[in-house]
Amino acid sequence: MRPHPRLQRRALLLGGGAMLTAGMQATSAEVLRTTTWLRAWDSHGNHRTATPGDEQGADWLAAEARALGATPSFESFALDRVDTDAAFLEIEGERIPGEPMQDAPDTPDGRVMALASTGNNLAEPSQADIHVMELAPTAVYSPDFARFRRESRSKALVVITKGAAPGLALLNAESFKAPYGPPILQVSSAAGPRILDAVRRGAALRVVLRTRRTRTQARNVVVTLPGRNRTRPKLVVMTPRSSWYQSTAERGGGLVCWLEALRALIAAPPGRDVILTANSGHEIGHIGLDDFLARRPGWDQPGGASWIHYGANIGSAGGELHILSNADDLRTLFQAELTTARFPANRLAEKTFVPNGETRDIHKAGGHYLTLMGTNRLFHLPQDRFPDSVDVEAIARIAAGSAAAVAALSK
Repeated sequence: MRPHPRLQRRALLLGGGAMLTAGMQATSAEVLRTTTWLRAWDSHGNHRTATPGDEQGADWLAAEARALGATPSFESFALDRVDTDAAFLEIEGERIPGEPMQDAPDTPDGRVMALASTGNNLAEPSQADIHVMELAPTAVYSPDFARFRRESRSKALVVITKGAAPGLALLNAESFKAPYGPPILQVSSAAGPRILDAVRRGAALRVVLRTRRTRTQARNVVVTLPGRNRTRPKLVVMTPRSSWYQSTAERGGGLVCWLEALRALIAAPPGRDVILTANSGHEIGHIGLDDFLARRPGWDQPGGASWIHYGANIGSAGGELHILSNADDLRTLFQAELTTARFPANRLAEKTFVPNGETRDIHKAGGHYLTLMGTNRLFHLPQDRFPDSVDVEAIARIAAGSAAAVAALSK
């Protein structure tokens, strides 16, 4: 296994040559646990909320928590899962498969056929019957994109997804419970040249989107560790565990950190209540977190609880590590422990920076939180698979440092 490039550079700076000293490497036990957990996660298949892969992920994580000595529980919540009957773009008899945007409606009467326009300027809502645009997965966090959808007069939008690598880099459904705007078909960037050429030539496009909503349930995995002093503010350790694909780098690093934090807390029982939650519903508007909070009103408010969020892409291959937090004490503690573990964060965001993930609403509510997250060139792509998308050494090291920080916070 190759060490992370940053660790190689650090060894050179310290005079260690191209070889890392034993004291700078994650322990073999940490690496073995990390590898085992990541390989298992990758084996479940697609982790979309309330699908077989998501259910398998919940059962697997609960079993791992029990193996560490905890008593996990499941908190179920209801949802109307989007199941796709047809999703494609047809050009001159050729069908290009895609995926529906899960917070947008179906095409009227099941289809739209018309001439199309193109353009990525979100400040100018489209007037064409079909509008084609190229967007990255992060576009959903832009207020301009939401406004574009609301003001568009198009009968359908076609989004050519633009991840950092070729493929179908799906956009999250931030308004899953309240669909809006025109129907949206997402297609792979590989189909982009063919589609854009057809639009330039004035060829008619046919967009077909037919879905159905299936009433079902998903589960959060929750572990509660009572503290010696139960009057103190609680500590919540959270990570999402659902996604569009296997998403091994996107979700796997956070799950390893979650399990290592649990392992540390079992070894040294906490002084205050600690609740660990691994939530489904991430890619469809964070609805698993919504359910968790609905059962615990006020925890996202000042004085309610402290939150540690293991976000996306922790320890992805070639990625960076970022700290997002509105709290000086948490920022200082985590960076110190990560530095001790020889993997300090590359970036500490400004305290006023609003996160895009689960801690976005906690930030806006004034809650006390820290998020660890990274960068990932395979973000939201089906290629995000074990072993190529992850840096096992980096994940093991980050998990060790952050687990030490969680243990210190729990005292």
